Amino acid sequence: MISLAGRDILQSWGKFVFTGMGLGLLIGATLTMAGVYRGMVDDARVLLDNSGADLWVVQQGTLGPYAESSSLYDDAYRGILAMPGVARAANVTYLTMQVARGDRDVRAMVVGVVPGGPGEPGQPGFLVAGRHITRSHYEAVADLATGFALGDEIRIRRNRYTVVGLTRRMVSSGGDPMVFIPLRDAQEAQFLKDNDAIVRQRRRTAQNPAFDRPGVPGLLDAVIASQSVNPYVNAVLVRVAPGHAPEDVAEPIRRWKRLQVYSRAQMEEILIGKLIATSARQIGLFLVILAIVSAAIVAFIIYTLTLGKIREIAVLKLIGTKNGTIASMILQQAIGLGLIGFVVGKVAATLWAPIFPRNIVLETGDAARAIVAVLAICALASTMAIRAALRVDPAEAVGG
Repeated sequence: MISLAGRDILQSWGKFVFTGMGLGLLIGATLTMAGVYRGMVDDARVLLDNSGADLWVVQQGTLGPYAESSSLYDDAYRGILAMPGVARAANVTYLTMQVARGDRDVRAMVVGVVPGGPGEPGQPGFLVAGRHITRSHYEAVADLATGFALGDEIRIRRNRYTVVGLTRRMVSSGGDPMVFIPLRDAQEAQFLKDNDAIVRQRRRTAQNPAFDRPGVPGLLDAVIASQSVNPYVNAVLVRVAPGHAPEDVAEPIRRWKRLQVYSRAQMEEILIGKLIATSARQIGLFLVILAIVSAAIVAFIIYTLTLGKIREIAVLKLIGTKNGTIASMILQQAIGLGLIGFVVGKVAATLWAPIFPRNIVLETGDAARAIVAVLAICALASTMAIRAALRVDPAEAVGG
């Protein structure tokens, strides 16, 4: 029966191959969507790995700097650094914005870090070119995905920065490449106001009698000066000293500093279980739709091929061919169509994955599950054609 199924396929090879290619593109899209989800999970884990932190200290009652807004005073790290088991603590800020380079903009996550070497929490773990940020102002380290090169000048708000280092795989949970700048500059960029807003704020402050007291000279100037700086950061990254468990270090910080502290496992759960969960549901729904469309295509083409050879099926029945043999022939055709589609889809997904702006991770396990699903869908889709074939009257072979 394999020879009969193969010979039947050869007789309609054009329709069969083109249908397999169309099915393959759908399967390729399915594998790519699964790869998008895998890439999002991988990016989240790489983001945490490259932060160089064991603990994330954030504002009480918030989910951390990657999930929602968090605000801490920038001197909080001093008290945290004095806690038992803390080896290093460093402030960090995060701000997603458009970064200007010449006449084009690049959407990036601007990260404010304490200038220093690769051992400082928050600094990129490794560079592919250049050096780390060592000055307090106007230097930047950019991810390769931004398209920036060493020596490029980029503009963030009103300031210009020179790219002194390049890194790789440093992206936010949303897939935006990162640009690292000195912490003070990042604090200013987060709350930088235009000149008119500054003038209006100073005017309102000067009109407040609580600040403009004749008996307290210099109070108004001090208040205005305090309004011109940003004393906040989004998080404090903590590295635990050897021999200490992260949770043992986190508990005193929660108790005495009244701050929220997350471990690596907890932060990963926030990123994957909360931020990526919505995208995962959307991707899952999309995969279900693709599976339904694929099943409909296979069912239609196999059913059409079966109706086109009603007379041949009647002849087979007339010479005593069993129903099981005929059903097996149709099933083999459907399986063959699925195998062609899977090969085309796997090759297509592998070829176009590097072109995507997001990280696409094509795992062998997903491919194995995909081929099992494809074969199952093809087997189910062939049932309609098998039922039609089994209802054929042998008399039709002689024109009855």
